[in-house]
Amino acid sequence: MENKIKRSWQPKKTPIQKEILAGITGFFAISYIIIVNPIILTDAGIPANLSVFATIFSSFIGSLIMGIWADAPIIITPGMGVNAFFTYTLVVGMDLTWEQAVAISIISSFLYMVIAFTPISEYLAQKIPQNLKIGITAGIGMFLVVLGLEKAGIVKSGGSRSLLAMGNLLAPEVILSLLGIMLTLILFLRRVPGDFIIGIIVISILGNIIGVKGSNVPNIRLTEISKYSEIVAQGDFSQLFTLKFLIAIFSMTMILVFESMGILEGLLPVKSQFKKAFQASSIAAFLSGFLGTSPTVAAAAAESASGIQSGGRRGAMAIISGLLFLAAIFLIPLLSFIPESAIAPVIIITGAIMMQQLRFVKFADFSEWFPTFLILVLIPLTSSISTGLAFGFIVYPICKLVVGNYRDVSKVMYVLSFLFLIQLICESIIGQ
Repeated sequence: MENKIKRSWQPKKTPIQKEILAGITGFFAISYIIIVNPIILTDAGIPANLSVFATIFSSFIGSLIMGIWADAPIIITPGMGVNAFFTYTLVVGMDLTWEQAVAISIISSFLYMVIAFTPISEYLAQKIPQNLKIGITAGIGMFLVVLGLEKAGIVKSGGSRSLLAMGNLLAPEVILSLLGIMLTLILFLRRVPGDFIIGIIVISILGNIIGVKGSNVPNIRLTEISKYSEIVAQGDFSQLFTLKFLIAIFSMTMILVFESMGILEGLLPVKSQFKKAFQASSIAAFLSGFLGTSPTVAAAAAESASGIQSGGRRGAMAIISGLLFLAAIFLIPLLSFIPESAIAPVIIITGAIMMQQLRFVKFADFSEWFPTFLILVLIPLTSSISTGLAFGFIVYPICKLVVGNYRDVSKVMYVLSFLFLIQLICESIIGQ
């Protein structure tokens, strides 16, 4: 009886072995960012042989901040959606230099940090409808499912006939991906410890045996770290007060704040971790601009989610992942042995996990569901988080006004709706 009483009041602790395994799993699932992020930033003009170090350092520092400050199992890395916005919207689309895009990142991250460390964050968390935040998480999940299917070769561009078409199911890399999906799914459903990392390792080994390997690896050497200072603290603020700059700052700020809010609320196993995790994410995003990369965010698909699914509950998971990022400086050539067929299954499954948040949506109330639906479909269809956010936030108060529930909409929602409308109009004008 005495033993039962003792066990009842003793706090439950996550075994450190689980946290270590979760950190390793999360790192291997997100390790592709070390290769992919520099490749994307190359299109913005940042040399891949230098931005690879920025990617590693920002991930290492950000994950350490998250683990120590927030004690949360969230990996911090340059965000896939955000780096695409940085490169293809700011630099390619708006004809800015990468130095100007870095300046926009720094300012937007600073505003994000101000929001995170003031009551504004709690106010937004309370006043933004839960369904919209669910839509953000699920929309990003759906986007990542599509991304995973493309990486697997299961779907491809449909050309002029359709958006997407079936890939060649007889191609070796597609067969390997399908095998990886089945293996990883079985391990996941059976709740095998280290399910995702086992899947990645097994498929990577098989891939290298049959000749399916990673590609597009930046050709870098560790000695090139001596040139890294060339991209450190290079933000160009000379165009700060131009309309183009202000629109870009607003768009990126909204992406960072609401994407992070949606992801963290959707992923955190302990909801009380949200405030400090939100703050840690903002600090990391602010520092990333000075380190020479696009803003960092809380990693979601095939990353934090996979680590959490493997048992990660505390900050030790993030710290382990961060240390592995630092160690990866010496192991960059080995990353070339991890084919996309090994990563794709984890991206697909964890994207589906994120989409499970849809079960909390009020489907019976169409005025709630339709704005959420717009976010859900427009993020993957436009490959733009900001576009999905804009349409969802604009339509929400309109739906409520039509059904006579305008009192259910907070003042901040009306303001954000108007600002997102202005953003879309200005982006359309600039894009012409």
